[in-house]
Amino acid sequence: MSSKKRADSQVDLRQGTLDLLILRVLTWGPTHGHNIVKGIQRASDEALLIDHGSLYPTLQRLEQRRLITADWGISENNRKARFYRLTSTGRTALARETSRWERLIEAVGRVLRAAPDRA
Repeated sequence: MSSKKRADSQVDLRQGTLDLLILRVLTWGPTHGHNIVKGIQRASDEALLIDHGSLYPTLQRLEQRRLITADWGISENNRKARFYRLTSTGRTALARETSRWERLIEAVGRVLRAAPDRA
């Protein structure tokens, strides 16, 4: 895919969206930051590209809120890395926020499909 087409197909994330995506990726198991980014990219068919400059402050915020925990370990590249894990509080938050997103998506879809007489 050309860089122009790729840029046109990418989606900007709204505030709070990255939190939700990180929590979802961590349901797949503990992992380090780079793999979180790659997981989001792959799952979105490359439509969502996460900047590491946005990722790490978000991970810190999620850790402060006790939605995730982190421990040092060794990555598959044999480098020291922080591995993030979803907490039970994080699982609860993920379920709640997923439900909210699904309701939002449904409501936006209804507006987009609405006939002019309903506007």
